[in-house]
Amino acid sequence: MNNDTNLLKTKQHFEILDGLRGILALIIVIFHFMEIAIADYHDNVIAHGYLAVDFFFCLSGFVIAYAYDNRAKDLSFWQFVKLRLIRLQPLVIIGSILGLITFLVDPFSSLYSIYGFGKTAVIFLCSVFLIPYPAMEERYTNLFSLNAPAWSLFWEYVANIFYILLLYKLSKNILRILVIVGAICIIYIAKEHSNVSGGWGGQNFWDGGARVLFSFVAGMLVYRSNWIIKNNLGFIGLCVLSVPAFFVPFHASYNWIIEPILVLFYFPFIVSLGAGAVLSKRFEKITLFSGKISYPLYMVHYPFVWIFLTYVIVTKPSFNELAVVIPVSVLGIVLFSYLIMVFIDEPIRKYLKGKLFKN
Repeated sequence: MNNDTNLLKTKQHFEILDGLRGILALIIVIFHFMEIAIADYHDNVIAHGYLAVDFFFCLSGFVIAYAYDNRAKDLSFWQFVKLRLIRLQPLVIIGSILGLITFLVDPFSSLYSIYGFGKTAVIFLCSVFLIPYPAMEERYTNLFSLNAPAWSLFWEYVANIFYILLLYKLSKNILRILVIVGAICIIYIAKEHSNVSGGWGGQNFWDGGARVLFSFVAGMLVYRSNWIIKNNLGFIGLCVLSVPAFFVPFHASYNWIIEPILVLFYFPFIVSLGAGAVLSKRFEKITLFSGKISYPLYMVHYPFVWIFLTYVIVTKPSFNELAVVIPVSVLGIVLFSYLIMVFIDEPIRKYLKGKLFKN
């Protein structure tokens, strides 16, 4: 296992892709506030923010293939699972605990009095162990009622398990077939629902499977096929290319065409560009911070979004009030995520890695 550690340390690190991940995590946070503040997506300037998850899935497929393709055969299934658990699970648990706390103390809601100790305990345990349980109609039957974004972690784990059991062994031709199947599923979903936003709830559970099937395998294929486009766009250039995709105007009549184009072609293209871009030294600290905070930011923000939802329902704030509350909330969550990362997540992962590699 020590050799595996050294290998990871000597492998190239894609700093610009890390930096993009943080920017897109921030876009998701803003989107989650904005979709509550402006319920009609046609009026929401960041209405496609949920597609950042598809970019994450694609990037994950690329990174996993890059990190493990050459050594997966030398890792046991449980070694791989332990490595992924150490990376992902602490924040799943932290997000669940935060979700439980905000569920209990939400000043604008009394949902606990409805669900009581027993059902709340089941909801919490399902959140901790990523067992889909769309039990709360008040929260739109989210798969994980305490921390909604955990739905994508559920599918991330599914993709990772399939990777170590099967996907790493498959040829590029088979991966291409899987990508085509996934693309057909994405187009079907977009046509049926006029968007590619599903996977988070009991009513659209299998949409998440289609999204991870295409994007994760597409990311693998980008790496396997060496579709890395050398360029001098740098971090800012890649941000300028990627961020506007989430601000495309939302319209039901053509949305089912725009979103598949972004998911099937544009995001893999951005991953290819990001992998081949050269990072300027002046942006090294920014991309490092952005990459490190991306996952904590993604996994701890939504418990506060639930409070924001009940605040909007109960108080019906004015536009001017929301124009202050949302930016302040986003900045506060970024700071809180940083503290969680530095004082809880990183120490836990460092301890667990030390235990794993010691054995």
